[in-house]
Amino acid sequence: MENYKPPFAITNEILSYVSSISEKIGRITATGNLESKLYLRKNNRIRSIHSSLKIEANSLSLGQVRDVINGKTVLGEQKEIQEVKNAYAAYEKFFEINPYSIQDLKKFHGIMTKYVVKESGDFRRGEEGVFNGDRCIFMAPPARFVSQLMEDLFDWMKEAQDSIHPLILSSVFHYEFVFIHPFSDGNGRMARLWHTAILSKWKSVFEYIPIESRIEKFQDEYYDAIAKCHVDGASTFFIEFMLSQIDKILDDVSVQISEDNEQLSECVKRLLDAMEYNIPYTSKALMEKLGLKSKEGFLRNYLRPATYMNLIRMTIPDKPNSRNQRYIKV
Repeated sequence: MENYKPPFAITNEILSYVSSISEKIGRITATGNLESKLYLRKNNRIRSIHSSLKIEANSLSLGQVRDVINGKTVLGEQKEIQEVKNAYAAYEKFFEINPYSIQDLKKFHGIMTKYVVKESGDFRRGEEGVFNGDRCIFMAPPARFVSQLMEDLFDWMKEAQDSIHPLILSSVFHYEFVFIHPFSDGNGRMARLWHTAILSKWKSVFEYIPIESRIEKFQDEYYDAIAKCHVDGASTFFIEFMLSQIDKILDDVSVQISEDNEQLSECVKRLLDAMEYNIPYTSKALMEKLGLKSKEGFLRNYLRPATYMNLIRMTIPDKPNSRNQRYIKV
């Protein structure tokens, strides 16, 4: 099908959300500096993985997901543990994604479903339905049409990326992807990953914003929005729903950053202000820059809190007391 255009309308509500989200992203970027907060980034990534898998009926708790990612032993179903490892591997390679490449889509589906899906990295060859729990929302298009439908969708995205706002384009893609249901399994995970990938090409901070946690919290409404669009024959309602959730998660992230900034003691702030990025310092050099004489006070009030919060890292983490130890601002 030539020049395929997914059916949707741009409503006043959509435009209002685009304006609100853009404003909030601007404030987060200007004042929050989320990308420099390693511990918040990791926590949000773990939340994204846990929520996206929970939507797909993975029963591991947030703590268990965190333990799997941190390499700890977790008692649980092996398939669910592997799903966490796969998702983390995919998100760790997030920066490599070209969201306008079908080849990348298949590659990351292969990463996301390694060892747990038979047709990993390939479009489905059988017929599939979309389910919310035990309830079938609709039957997906026949498998013989999948390749062409995906080609049409990606061709439209490439053509529309310069004329349609990424917030709208990513939501349209998300709905169309779910409708086509191109893989035998893992479609929801891939739709949410790709949605974030498209937004991250617009504003890189989206890589660390756990949109999935809002979808998981309002899972029934998410599936209801998809079902309504099937009836309407257009993705307009789903765009409105997704933008409303993104708008709200940005409020949560703003609060998170504000609370985190307040938790930084004046000592830690002084230490960070004294350090340049990517330059290794000895503890003696840092004490001299801060005008401190008590090493115990420096360790207790400055160095240990900053290290614990992952604001600085050791060059020799396995030997924290090494005489060759250096500290780098991250």
